[in-house]
Amino acid sequence: MESQSNVSEFILLGLSSDQNVQTFCFVLFLLCYVALLVGNLLILISIRCSPLFHQPMYYFLSHLSSMDICYTSSVTPKLIADLLVGRKTISYGNCMLQVFCMHFFGIIEVLILTVMAFDRCVAICRPLHYMIIMNRMRCNLLASAAWAGGAVHSFPLFSMGIYHLRC
Repeated sequence: MESQSNVSEFILLGLSSDQNVQTFCFVLFLLCYVALLVGNLLILISIRCSPLFHQPMYYFLSHLSSMDICYTSSVTPKLIADLLVGRKTISYGNCMLQVFCMHFFGIIEVLILTVMAFDRCVAICRPLHYMIIMNRMRCNLLASAAWAGGAVHSFPLFSMGIYHLRC
């Protein structure tokens, strides 16, 4: 018989073992995270309150801000919390969940940026046909395609993580 060992948790070594450096990093990362949240929420509120809300570029920008909040919120709170605790560990399941979320929201951000580039290309190259080409239905379809692309990219990772968790 072979000896098998299953990994149940990971020990996170972090940036430094010096408590002063960890406190500095905690404050720095917390300020950056709060600034990111506030900035993206201000973008979302500004777009929602603007009469230009229904234009495609602002529609995609609101999706991008939402994905940025989700992407950073999938990892940053754990990082910030671990800077304050003595034992820095993460279970295998939570680690796989973070990897899944990073891939899922990260690919959606990339695809939304691609859609925004397509939107600007249509606006520049076909200005007279822009409103016909980039109608609400097509915008919804492009945003849905970005979500589907994120799912296609990340769900195999999720299923691999679940498979290894069961073994």
